Amino acid sequence: MKIDELSRRLTDREHPLRVHLVGVAGSGMSGLALLLLGMGHRVSGSDMVTSGETQLMQGLGLVFSSPHRADEVHAADVVVYSSAIREENVARAEAREKGIPCIRRAECLAAILHTREGVIISGTHGKTTTSAMCAHVLRRGGIMPCHYVGAEIPVLGANAHWEEDCKLMVAEGDESDGTLALYKPQHAVILNIEEEHLDFYSGIDHIKEVFTTLLDQTRGNKIYYAGCPVASELCSGRDGAISYGWENADFVASDIHETGGTVAFDVTKRGELLGRVELGIPGRHNVLNALAAIAVADGAEVDFQLVARALGTFAGARRRFENKYMSPKLRIIDDYGHHPTEVAATLQTARSLNPKRLVVVFQPHRYSRTQKLADDFGIALQAADRVFVTDIYPASELPIEGITGQTIVDAVEAHGDTRAEVVGPVISGHYAVGNAIQEGDLLITLGAGNVHEIGTRIARDLTVLEEMLRYCSDGEANAELYEPMRRHTTILCGGPAQFWLEPHSFAAFAKLVGYCRDRGIPQRIIGRGSNLLVRDGGIRGAVIHPAGGEFSDVRVEGDVIIAGAGARFKKVASVASTNGLTGMEWMEGIPGNVGGGLRMNAGAMGTETFDQVISVTFLDEDGEIRERSRQEIASHYRNVPELRRNFALAAKFQGVKAEAATIAKKMEESKNKRRSSQPIAASAGCIFKNPEEVPAGMLIDQLGMKESKVGKAQVSTEHGNFIVNRGKATASDVLTLIDQIRREAKSQRNITMETEVQIIGEDENTF
Repeated sequence: MKIDELSRRLTDREHPLRVHLVGVAGSGMSGLALLLLGMGHRVSGSDMVTSGETQLMQGLGLVFSSPHRADEVHAADVVVYSSAIREENVARAEAREKGIPCIRRAECLAAILHTREGVIISGTHGKTTTSAMCAHVLRRGGIMPCHYVGAEIPVLGANAHWEEDCKLMVAEGDESDGTLALYKPQHAVILNIEEEHLDFYSGIDHIKEVFTTLLDQTRGNKIYYAGCPVASELCSGRDGAISYGWENADFVASDIHETGGTVAFDVTKRGELLGRVELGIPGRHNVLNALAAIAVADGAEVDFQLVARALGTFAGARRRFENKYMSPKLRIIDDYGHHPTEVAATLQTARSLNPKRLVVVFQPHRYSRTQKLADDFGIALQAADRVFVTDIYPASELPIEGITGQTIVDAVEAHGDTRAEVVGPVISGHYAVGNAIQEGDLLITLGAGNVHEIGTRIARDLTVLEEMLRYCSDGEANAELYEPMRRHTTILCGGPAQFWLEPHSFAAFAKLVGYCRDRGIPQRIIGRGSNLLVRDGGIRGAVIHPAGGEFSDVRVEGDVIIAGAGARFKKVASVASTNGLTGMEWMEGIPGNVGGGLRMNAGAMGTETFDQVISVTFLDEDGEIRERSRQEIASHYRNVPELRRNFALAAKFQGVKAEAATIAKKMEESKNKRRSSQPIAASAGCIFKNPEEVPAGMLIDQLGMKESKVGKAQVSTEHGNFIVNRGKATASDVLTLIDQIRREAKSQRNITMETEVQIIGEDENTF
């Protein structure tokens, strides 16, 4: 079906068309659905996913199905498909088989646009914002245009709208695939023309051909940015040419003042001052976008004062310098910029907000663009203080060998001192980014793919973390987001903790535990991590690490030692020795702290923790702080059931007065035993409990598995029941080695080995 024929049939209100949209959940296709529904046609659509937009459109009359089906096109007069839909799609293939006309999204938009006096907004950058501005200022100026914009626009209510009684229609024209040449508008706006979309175009000359065709088919004004050499080359000298820019143009912006997320400027038209505009969004690039909208409104004879007021209320488009989170300590912004020019303009705007640091998460878009423009990206990203680069968003492209996120990192490092690193897939990228942000930072996510999810996740979890801390008094607790557990386990591996909390008082501890319990947030209490292995996926929920204050306090009252749960066993042994008390010397050889020792009933040199416990102060399941005597607490080998449900806060240990020489001798024996029997390298202590048949270390030696390796994890040469980290071992390495030992023990000796080390956390990054 040809565009002119479709235009004619679209205006026939007595015979509405049955139109089916394949890929209707996308922003471009959902806009078409809204226009067609507004025109009175019967519209159906399908997609692989549902969304808020599809639910909204169903309320307006869309017949929606998911996933795609062949039979859904049977009653259609025409099938429209987006660029993301392949030829083999079942609905598209069925339409071909049945002889139903199939057209591209741009062809359908062109047919709709040709029923009105069209205003096409085109260019390499800024189309969405400028289209939205134009529609907004025309509305506020008393003209109610139809519009079609490639993103959700809060100030407009929707990305597309049909107005039956208006002759004017503002539409964003996509140049990415050459379909810009389909449009025959009344007026055209050319924002800029650069080398872009080189997966489709052979070069700048090919791009110029498409824009030249558009201009040749434009009947009225050709509005263009005078500062763009290519746009000026193609537009100046044509009938109806109207320029805008910083100087030597028909519409000029001057006396520019940026402050507080807005930008003010004077506007002159051919030397005559029209007035001053205070734009509701920041950025000098948006001043140029506003000038284009002013030129469009001027051509429609809208009073300038109405235009200025409208621009003051313009709040931007989704993913165009969009605020995702703001607090006195941090701001998160998301932007669609994915070309070096866009990146540079966005970062310039971000800098105008005067953050302490500008932290950027950049998602390269397409392998071809990354390969072609890597150096330009490297230069543009120098405006940031720190850069994180995700994996490339392919947008249907096949990979190019050697072109990855590291390509951008290398370019950044080649052009300056800005620190850059690869964070891999978007789904887990927020862990490194969220843990790196500091007070006073402006974090901006940049890219045309799904990089915005990183900012969204960080904003969500920061909101929770800040609320947690508000439950505590100032200074009572510290907190971190996505804290790597490798920093807090003695084996030096493990994924991130979603919320890392460090209370310094019993009261703060109780408040944080209560907060998590009330809201169903999982929680773990972790000390020094000496008998702990955290999976690489990290720990969902809160990890509470009692530290400092009451938790680190160790004091002596007579022959009783009172120690907080966060105090290291080594410190307890030292304080006991200083005060002439024996019985704690075995603790010198234990790398953990009091809380962990109590939970596991840790021990060494024939002594267990509860052999010397007098009482334990704990937070019970009802949120009350209580003290319970040793006789009231059942303890077993490496297991204290009471402390699986309740949280130890402090303990009293029974000491015995002794001579200093006796104590010193026992301390030295403990040190020597540890040195001689345990590895110095990073480990989690004993991996397995001793089976009844034979000690675990001896069994592993007999199995011939001493020095066995998986990745950087290795069975210790000093003691077979220790697995050591030889440098950047992952938890997966350690777990694989544990499974190998278990299989060999079962296969060779029919012995089932039970782990003593606590293994916790998620297998994959899922939060």
